[in-house]
Amino acid sequence: MDMTGEQRIPASREKVWRALNNPNVLKKCIPGCESLERKSPTEMVAIIKVKVGPVSASFKSELTLTNLNPPESYTINAEGAGGIAGSVKGSTDVTLREDGGETVVSYTIKAHIGGKLALLGSRLIDSSSKKLATKFFEKLNNIMISRAAAAAEGVATPSEA
Repeated sequence: MDMTGEQRIPASREKVWRALNNPNVLKKCIPGCESLERKSPTEMVAIIKVKVGPVSASFKSELTLTNLNPPESYTINAEGAGGIAGSVKGSTDVTLREDGGETVVSYTIKAHIGGKLALLGSRLIDSSSKKLATKFFEKLNNIMISRAAAAAEGVATPSEA
């Protein structure tokens, strides 16, 4: 599966970079994320529950950040195992570009899917993946808007950690 996209986030590139590297923020943004733990500055482990068509599974995923160029770009390498439902292995290249007071986040995903999930067909997997990406960015946008509103009012947000 290959997928590309671009999203506009209402915040500076530095703020978006920090949010995209904050496990607390990511846990809130990733659909179905049950846990997300940082193992090192470049490694995280997540448990993500997903449903694609008739197949539902919890994936234990290892995430590794490479090609770090803060606050402009990085690559997220992921491997996830979901038991008999299958496995996912892939990478996402992420680029952040400032545009006025906003940040444009561009991404290119390359993933290989195995097991029962692979039997569902590329059309269903592509459709589900686009929905998950849309939900992720909707949640990220909401967090960034809330943070900006709290900052304007001089209130600290609990997810700033």
